[in-house]
Amino acid sequence: MTDENFNKKEFVINSKHLLKLLNKCKFSVSNDETRHYLSGIYLHQTKVEEKNYLTAVATDSHRMSISKIRLEKEIEFEPIILPKKTIFQLCSLLDNYDGDVKVSNMKSKIKFELSNSILISKLIDGKFPNYIQVIPKNNSKKLEIDLKLFLGSVDRVASVSLDKKDGVKFKLSKDKLDLSVNNTNSGDGNESLNVKFDYDLEISFNSRYLIDVASQLDGEKVEVFLNETGSPALIKDPGDFDSIYVVMPMKG
Repeated sequence: MTDENFNKKEFVINSKHLLKLLNKCKFSVSNDETRHYLSGIYLHQTKVEEKNYLTAVATDSHRMSISKIRLEKEIEFEPIILPKKTIFQLCSLLDNYDGDVKVSNMKSKIKFELSNSILISKLIDGKFPNYIQVIPKNNSKKLEIDLKLFLGSVDRVASVSLDKKDGVKFKLSKDKLDLSVNNTNSGDGNESLNVKFDYDLEISFNSRYLIDVASQLDGEKVEVFLNETGSPALIKDPGDFDSIYVVMPMKG
């Protein structure tokens, strides 16, 4: 399939950088067929302090991932929504490949060229929501936890619950986090962790969302910025300043 128009707007990106970008976002892609514009990763060029980035965003409206990679120069690239199926195909190609990837898009298609394969995909037709609005601006209550401890604890506490809709409850006080799941059928799971925190706050989250995010972090710690019981949490990775996550709390 030769299409001359593809090559007018192409840019080159390192395969490992692109894979990282997709991995940091793909778990937040929506499965909701009715809002097809959320069932992919939104890829677009952004500019911060005169530096150019390729930024990826995914959300299912309960959680959101945003990650970016630095571009050497400004590129000609229209914002696109990359379908879920393509994301997984591309990730498996990139997993076994180290080198440059040539990316070119035109109107409704995108092409990824690796030295040994080419992937051409349709794009999702639709408008991605204004994700900047969703990023919490005034979450000043910073919770700092050892990443491995946090992952292990949330996982153990959540495993008590047979019903994945049970939230994991955070009861926070000065430098202490009590995690619990209350489920009438399967008993209680409770754990306490030493953390860095200066406030009193109770908030519940879907454990799967927390585990998904924490599994993608590179640093040794996780930083969770909180506001109120009903407000979304902003999660940052001290080991990767280019990725942030937003997780909505559960009611009750």
